[in-house]
Amino acid sequence: MDKLDITEIVKYLPHRYPFLLIDRVTSIEAGVQLEAIKNVTANEPIFTGHFPQFPVFPGVLILEAMAQCCAVYTFRELGGYPSEETLYLLVGIDNARFKKQVVPGDQMKLKVVHQKTRRGISRFEATALVDDTLCCSAEIIIAKNEIEL
Repeated sequence: MDKLDITEIVKYLPHRYPFLLIDRVTSIEAGVQLEAIKNVTANEPIFTGHFPQFPVFPGVLILEAMAQCCAVYTFRELGGYPSEETLYLLVGIDNARFKKQVVPGDQMKLKVVHQKTRRGISRFEATALVDDTLCCSAEIIIAKNEIEL
């Protein structure tokens, strides 16, 4: 099982601050799954407006963090890195459920389990937990995008 720190993660994702939402990959099981963490801090720019008196990490960003995990997994599994010609894009979210709010000080444990890949489209079962409590679950679908320049 591999682990990736932030210097390795940025090789597999084109995202940068403030939209890079994975702090560490804690394990990758080839052909099966990836686990990662996102440390949610009060310093994140989103909290100046969502919501100043009661900061809540947006559900859409939890889903984006899951999708970023899927992209890292897929690049690692198939080999290669993002380039000017190739990216993996979020193309679908099914059965998303939010069970618990994520707030500053939480550490989200993200897990994506590969279900299948067909014609460049990959499907994953994804979860986000804080303190072993399920916060969000969803089916995430990403697709390889060949960019024509």
